[in-house]
Amino acid sequence: MMPAEPRKIQLMDTTLRDGEQTQGVSFSPAEKVGIAKALLESLKIDRIEVASASVSEGEKEAVRNINDWARSEGFGDAVEVLGFVDGTRSVDWIADAGGQVINLLTKGSEKHCREQLGKNLEQHAQEILKTVAYAQEKGLSVNVYLEDWSNGYVDSRDYVYELMDRLRNAGINHFMLPDTLGVMSPDEVFESLSDMCSRYPELQFDFHPHNDYGLATANVMAAVKAGVSAVHCTVNCLGERAGNASVSQVTAVLRDKMGMQLSIDESHIVRLSNMVENFSGKWVAANAPIIGADVFTQTAGIHADGDQKGGLYESKLSPERFARTRSYALGKMSGKASLKKNLEKLGLTLSEEEQQKVLARIVKLGDTKQTITTEDLPFIIADVLESTNYQHIKLINCSITSSLDLESVASIQVEIKGEKHSVSGSGNGGFDAFIDAVNKALKGYGYALPGLVDYEVRIPKGGHTSALTECVITWDCGKTQRKTRGVHSNQVFASVLAALRMINIQLHEQGAGIE
Repeated sequence: MMPAEPRKIQLMDTTLRDGEQTQGVSFSPAEKVGIAKALLESLKIDRIEVASASVSEGEKEAVRNINDWARSEGFGDAVEVLGFVDGTRSVDWIADAGGQVINLLTKGSEKHCREQLGKNLEQHAQEILKTVAYAQEKGLSVNVYLEDWSNGYVDSRDYVYELMDRLRNAGINHFMLPDTLGVMSPDEVFESLSDMCSRYPELQFDFHPHNDYGLATANVMAAVKAGVSAVHCTVNCLGERAGNASVSQVTAVLRDKMGMQLSIDESHIVRLSNMVENFSGKWVAANAPIIGADVFTQTAGIHADGDQKGGLYESKLSPERFARTRSYALGKMSGKASLKKNLEKLGLTLSEEEQQKVLARIVKLGDTKQTITTEDLPFIIADVLESTNYQHIKLINCSITSSLDLESVASIQVEIKGEKHSVSGSGNGGFDAFIDAVNKALKGYGYALPGLVDYEVRIPKGGHTSALTECVITWDCGKTQRKTRGVHSNQVFASVLAALRMINIQLHEQGAGIE
């Protein structure tokens, strides 16, 4: 006996309508078109809801442009617009914008119908049917939202049933059941939607969740289990208040945990997330499932060790599915395996002794810098491998202050041959002030730093503002030039470390100490 085909679930994305109800979010017409194209063409989502009727002329322009493109690419019936029970107004607006589908907002609770509209069920139902008939005359397909259905089902179930009975034969394609205030639990979703699906088996039901209790994705699972044919979501969980269900989470959960068939191309999820993030100005948390910057990064050394030995900390939720890669953080919790994974990524090979030295430096840096990236690693390696243990001069403490129109001041405490010195210096910039101070400390020992020939500061390619800084200084040592390197997250202190290395090298060559 052949196994049953996986059940097909439609996803309807409402980023451009409900997502735009996020506080502070307003997409321009061009941004709306760009997001709509990416949703349908790249992500391959089944349907998109792009606007509310009669909002503005700019909104109408965006809807018209989306519809023109969608028709030319065969997506015309996948573009939907929210409309209202307002006679001919919404229908005409949508039709004039080239739309083919209206999502008609009706009242799914008796309380909303009575208190917001001031009507009884019979009056509201008659107006709905009149609007539906007019939309169909204009060539539009009709879906119906039952707004506040979740509360309506609990408070006035007979109202919901009677409204459905009046609408069930009106040629409506999708009955969309919203948890408008995000108040339902998974058990409540399953019980109520199982009832609706069994009571009206010939109808197609969509579930529209909100995330006020953080239960949107769990409620989607319960709705699918109950028998709905479609669920609504948004990119990056945008939406009113706490937002809607996240398209990335819904996609992964329905595929991995429920075995559902979806049209989504997962490899475009992160790219689309980044696009919406930039257009909306609402930034995704680093630990957001699937799309967060850190969710495929292992921090603990024991996790890297387990992956090195057999993928022990990998799961079905792999980064490759979403066009991402797994990474292993470098910091104070790193172990040998974390370093090896990053060396493999860079194509570098170090001896065991060299790895131990580099790892010790990483752990030390991790105590002062939250994260060290793979791009920082070549700087650290170069710094460690060319360093020596010369400690003829040791920097105990250093404070450097700079002002816009004043000289910089450096206050340092150094140890020279076991003797501590506290001195201050000033100069044209923090590094110049440090050189002035350290030369004062060394004056009594017959030594002064050589002059500078070149001074280079670099951060890793693609580095962030928190990246490690590499400072390479070329010194004029008489007949020859010499280079020293310093690495630190602060570029001034990177140059300080490079200068201290030059001092230690020369003092060592002069007799392994200062007499």
